[in-house]
Amino acid sequence: MARSARQMKILELITDNVVETQDDLARMLKDAGFNATQATISRDIKELGIVKMSIDGKRQKYVREFGDRSVSNDKLVNIFKNAVISILYANNIVVIKTMSGSANIAGMMLDRLENPDILGCVAGDDTVMAVTKNESVAREITDELSELMEQ
Repeated sequence: MARSARQMKILELITDNVVETQDDLARMLKDAGFNATQATISRDIKELGIVKMSIDGKRQKYVREFGDRSVSNDKLVNIFKNAVISILYANNIVVIKTMSGSANIAGMMLDRLENPDILGCVAGDDTVMAVTKNESVAREITDELSELMEQ
């Protein structure tokens, strides 16, 4: 019950407010009587299909991804192609450089691969780093994403 109530509150908050960061969301949730860790909020964001969208070319806000998942995937692929500058790997780490503010999109694309050999990824402003089980997996993921960029 607490999870669904919290997730409903998150949807309400991002609909009614400009929520730019997870810290903002955590503060708003706390003000609404929900205590949630950053890890819980990250999990909720992923489960709810929430993404960041540019507001004015400088700021971003959280919004919910709508529509058919395949249409959303097509849109995500197009955004990914336009945002990514380079995809490289070193040992077991894949590094994706993006335009400023677009690393979350690249991270979401990695998550959508649902590759069990990706141990985790971290997105900053313009860089995503994904840790894989080994160099071979990192090379495969780099090749797969590079092919996607060429389509």
